[in-house]
Amino acid sequence: MALVTTKEMFEKSMKEGFAIGAFNVNNMELIQAIVDAAAEQNSPVILQASSSAIKYAKINYLMKMVEAAVEEHPNIPIAMHLDHGPDFETCKMCVDAGFTSVMFDGSKYDFEENIRLTKEVVDYAHAHGVVVEAELGKLAGIEDDVNVAASDAIYTDPAQAEEFVRRTGVDSLAIAIGTSHGAYKFKGEAKLRFDILKEIKIRIPNTPIVLHGASTVIPELVEMCNKYGGNIPGAKGVPDEMLHEASVSGVSKINVDTDLRLAMTAGIRKVFVEDPSAFDPRKYLKPARELIQQTVAHKMKDVFGSANKA
Repeated sequence: MALVTTKEMFEKSMKEGFAIGAFNVNNMELIQAIVDAAAEQNSPVILQASSSAIKYAKINYLMKMVEAAVEEHPNIPIAMHLDHGPDFETCKMCVDAGFTSVMFDGSKYDFEENIRLTKEVVDYAHAHGVVVEAELGKLAGIEDDVNVAASDAIYTDPAQAEEFVRRTGVDSLAIAIGTSHGAYKFKGEAKLRFDILKEIKIRIPNTPIVLHGASTVIPELVEMCNKYGGNIPGAKGVPDEMLHEASVSGVSKINVDTDLRLAMTAGIRKVFVEDPSAFDPRKYLKPARELIQQTVAHKMKDVFGSANKA
């Protein structure tokens, strides 16, 4: 069994009305926890790495660990995706390294330039059997190298989405309907523009839709971090109910990063507080890995509806 592209995954998700979780990875414990959860839930899964995760872990290390995960769980469809590729060179590097999916993020450019640059990536990736995700609209918040002020965030225009897909030939589209990157997504009540999602789906019914910045910022994990010496006040994400509604309303891929970071940090903090003498990394990374696995399994089973869809 080898890595798969997201093509078949998304076709099934659009037909059967569920979303596939795309989980950010940058070390062994994250990869193990996510793929073990997918095997436990019999769910397809997308592993994704940002350019800063690639700088941190090095692309060869990441790919070898992902290959090991595929060998470990040959019956689970696993795709490897570049998250927020900043330029053609990064996308090309990932295509050449064996990623089965890449995202070019041209959302900081104007519409015509975004189309031109996305088309370059699409042409190269498609020639190598790799699928491409692009982004239209701007999400607020901070994640790795992406930093957009709330005042600069822009909802995706459905008419532009239709034109963008037609002119670029892109395989899936990340849209902005109110989610945002990081742990502090909303100051007041969480609100997603499902009306925009609906119109986009009417205009481009065969294009898989992606939600970025869609961690729940699980309150129990935030509380656990804070209880064991953390300082993450007022963190707020997208409630599970809204993400579930998105997954049955035409969203095929939902990105999760912050919740994994919180799970890992909470697990490690707990060990350090309860056992200050601990200094064996296995002693604190194992409970962290277990907490990440529980978090991912919950998303697949209770939120995205991807359990038993492998």
